[in-house]
Amino acid sequence: MRILDLGSGSGRDCFILSKLVGESGSVVGVDMTDEQLAIANSHIEYHTKAFGYSKPNVEFRKGFIERLDELDLLENSFDVIVSNCVLSLVADKKSVLEGAYRLLKTGGEIYFSDVYADRRVPEHLAKDPVLWGECLTGALYWNDFYSLARKVGFNDPRLVSSRKFDLVGKVAAVLDPIVFFSAEFRLFKIEGLESDCEDYGQSVKYLGTISTSPCAFTLDKHHKFSKGQVVKVCGNTFSMLHESRLKPHFEFFGDNSVHYGIFPDCGKSNPLLTSESVKSSCC
Repeated sequence: MRILDLGSGSGRDCFILSKLVGESGSVVGVDMTDEQLAIANSHIEYHTKAFGYSKPNVEFRKGFIERLDELDLLENSFDVIVSNCVLSLVADKKSVLEGAYRLLKTGGEIYFSDVYADRRVPEHLAKDPVLWGECLTGALYWNDFYSLARKVGFNDPRLVSSRKFDLVGKVAAVLDPIVFFSAEFRLFKIEGLESDCEDYGQSVKYLGTISTSPCAFTLDKHHKFSKGQVVKVCGNTFSMLHESRLKPHFEFFGDNSVHYGIFPDCGKSNPLLTSESVKSSCC
């Protein structure tokens, strides 16, 4: 497995990932800060020996995450891209997602955490360097994030977890009434994902074969699969499991040859349904 860490800092997450992917895997960290890169590079040899590897499986490159095309990274070469609260520090967020999409293999995903707002942050607050540096006023309005992700090609962003920020003191007073959230998302690069959850009569069964999730596997905030239980899923969820690295851990039932309409209780409902009869054809 090949993993890219955007905003890798001192390399802590990269070294954890280095252990997880094993000696045959590889991890690349990207950061713009010389001091952080120096610390990260100084610990490569230590971790290589600690993990019992014959050679390093991690490397660090200097660069800007909104200019990934300048880093000589092969397109369609990464299985997973991770980041931790860096998108909110970048002005050109679209370029970050476009670059990530280009580097991911088909079936790969971005799995990352960041800060989001319940509304668009006013420009005068976004220009405040202190508030921006605190990962607050550079935060996207959550619905703008969904729209941006879909424009880039990640058609069905999946929320994994979220929690509200409890701001206090002067910061809370300045930013009131904006509400901020920390959230984890996963974005899959899979052709054919639809904008909504559609029902094709498909089901899956989790086999319990992921070592860290022997009893149940959580795909996102709305999908937790217990071992051995057959669960009906929408077409997008079916594809995310079937067309990604998760495929060996599931059994699949059905295909997309018959469409049954919108998937019930999965985001959007049929807007044509109404309790009142229509008496005229005039709008």
